[in-house]
Amino acid sequence: MPLDYSGQNLRGRSFRGQNLEGANFSGADIRGADFSNANLRDANFSGAKAGLQKQWLVVLMAFLCLLVTLSGFFLGTASCWAIILLEPESTKIFTILPGTVALTLFALYFFVTIRYGLGSRLAVDASLGAIASTSYGLVVVIFAGVGFAVMAEAIAITIAGIVVEKVTAVIVKLVATAVAGVIAWFWYLVIYPTFFKIVPHHNEVIVVTVAVILALLSGYIGLRTLACDEKFTLIFKMAVAFVAMGGTSFQKADLTDADFTKATLKGSDFRNANLTRTDWYLSKELNHARVSESYLKYPQVWQLVTTRQGQNQNFDYFNLSGINLKAAQLQDISFIATNLNKANLQDVDLSRAKLVQTQLDETDLIGATLTGAYIEDWGLTSHTNLHGVRCEYIFMRVPTPDDPNPHRKPDNWDEIFIDGDFADFIKPIVDTLDLYHNQGVDPRAIAISFKQLAENYPDADLRIVGMEVRGEDKFLLRAKTAPDANKSELSAEYFDSYNQIKGLPEREIKLLLAEKEKQIHILENMVMTALERPSFYAQTYSNQGDTMPRKQSNFNLQGAQFGGGLVDAETVNAHQIGGDITNYNQVARTEDNNSPVKTILILAANPKNTSPLRLGEEVREIDAGLQRAKKRELFDLKQRWAVRVQEVYQSLLDFKPQIVHFSGHGSGDDGLALEDETGNVRLVDTVALAGLFELFASNVECVVLNACYSEVQANAIVKHIPYVIGMNKEIGDKAAIKFATGFYNALGAGESVEFAYKLGCSVIQLDGIPEHLTPVLKKK
Repeated sequence: MPLDYSGQNLRGRSFRGQNLEGANFSGADIRGADFSNANLRDANFSGAKAGLQKQWLVVLMAFLCLLVTLSGFFLGTASCWAIILLEPESTKIFTILPGTVALTLFALYFFVTIRYGLGSRLAVDASLGAIASTSYGLVVVIFAGVGFAVMAEAIAITIAGIVVEKVTAVIVKLVATAVAGVIAWFWYLVIYPTFFKIVPHHNEVIVVTVAVILALLSGYIGLRTLACDEKFTLIFKMAVAFVAMGGTSFQKADLTDADFTKATLKGSDFRNANLTRTDWYLSKELNHARVSESYLKYPQVWQLVTTRQGQNQNFDYFNLSGINLKAAQLQDISFIATNLNKANLQDVDLSRAKLVQTQLDETDLIGATLTGAYIEDWGLTSHTNLHGVRCEYIFMRVPTPDDPNPHRKPDNWDEIFIDGDFADFIKPIVDTLDLYHNQGVDPRAIAISFKQLAENYPDADLRIVGMEVRGEDKFLLRAKTAPDANKSELSAEYFDSYNQIKGLPEREIKLLLAEKEKQIHILENMVMTALERPSFYAQTYSNQGDTMPRKQSNFNLQGAQFGGGLVDAETVNAHQIGGDITNYNQVARTEDNNSPVKTILILAANPKNTSPLRLGEEVREIDAGLQRAKKRELFDLKQRWAVRVQEVYQSLLDFKPQIVHFSGHGSGDDGLALEDETGNVRLVDTVALAGLFELFASNVECVVLNACYSEVQANAIVKHIPYVIGMNKEIGDKAAIKFATGFYNALGAGESVEFAYKLGCSVIQLDGIPEHLTPVLKKK
């Protein structure tokens, strides 16, 4: 049962590292409490009061007095020195220039700081200070003193405004001004005549005036910092850091789905905390909390999460992953390329919102309103929750002056989506990987990167379904994926490869092309053709939800294969590349000799509680050998990994293969090692396996059991299948790979199974491996 601390006085208590999931802290006084590293998932902090304990307030007040005194000292001293440099006795030694330069720098200093912020002012400090130091070392000292004074006073005013109120900040400002004036007067009339033997010429009014002006301007900067002016973010962060040192700590705590509704959060420390879907609605002084690199680092986000009013605002390119905007009013908001993964957008009103390239993986959109939204290339996934979404119509493109309502769906302006229609409409594009290139297009790099991605992730079942040119130097490659594929991971790896390959010298690119040149050149030609013909749309997915009775693709893809599947289209229009042909993955016939295309089904299993095998290398060698082969168009390679019993017979039903190749472990009489639901070993009985192949004897011509001690299974299966190859003892990885390479190279050259078997054994022997007699061929 969750713990209940509601309404309790918990000031200064330590909950560090505790499991407080679902705990109730509503209305509690948690000032100075320590929740570092605690599990606070679903915890309720509504109405809680966080912040500073009284003893820390005393420390801060003492610190403020020190800052105010130092600020007044440096401002007063600096202004006094500037005037002293203009005294007749000083000008006899230094001329009038040092004093004039000092006053000029004062004016420039404050103009740049107020106009452009602290960062720009520091740059000016460095450049002008360097110039002045060449001749006037004293001017540099004066100028550095002013800089320190401004920083000290601004921090003091900001701290005062955070911990007490703005009235106190104004008082601090006035006190600092008075201190600066008094110190300037004291230096001018007492210190200099006594220690420097300089006789003042009754310019004390000017000295005090300059000091007061400098102090007032510094105070103005402090008040602008307190008002969260972005130009003074550095000062603000420093002040908040001082305050949070004695406040409530949530450092590294898990605050997933925690509720801070109406809580007071001044001086709280949320650095490195997990703030996924944390509810900040109506919370107070969240802008005075220390938030590190979370989405709360953006000042405009503080207002958004606490008020949930974001109409007409712009959050383009923001990282708002995990933000909670439940029931927010976000009409006409712009979320272009914004990261909203794992966000809570339940019941939110996104009418007419720009959701272009918006990332929405695992985002909760239950009950949201999307009527009139623009969803071009948005990052919807199968994990996005669209249950109960309300949407009368949608736009598939961003509006332009010439086309203010582009690609409306439904197409008929007299029609609207009824309840449930929108989710059904958008479902066809959920399982696609959209690879959007917006900084120049390198067709060869695209081809190589996509081919590598397909090889590295065979389970993703990548199939190209669309290409589209989006204006100059913008190109979209769309690929269909398996429903459970991690699209974020796939996209990241693809663009890592793409950007790396784009920067390679020509010589290194040629080396990459050498092994799989034909496939990559085919895909490169596809991209180049799409770039030359921007109006081309490969099929349904290019239009993001359109339905078409027949799919077409404008490329010659005879024999080309990417990640286990051909381009998903029944008809291929070659145009510039060649005449129209039929997709050989759809109809298993070749134009050359009317020979049937044979499907090779690879079933791979390496359960996690067995020794690791180099299955990936074996399959890549088989694929590469077939692609290099003279009669490669006669074979269609299918792959299934980490197979379980159900996937074996389902694959036989789906693909109706002529050749079945098993890669994995064997246990002799105990059977072949497949996987169970947990990824551990599931041994398949030999008799049952033979019975299964008996059912598919009309299709299967050859079975290769590339597993140790699999001769037992080969003897049983050959009663129903013409050719079966098994292993009469344990076989090493290297020998297994060499046998498979030789066997399929021979088949790809048009040789018989018997010849291919002999070549496979010879390849093992040629490589000096003493296992060439391990594979055995059984014939019916």
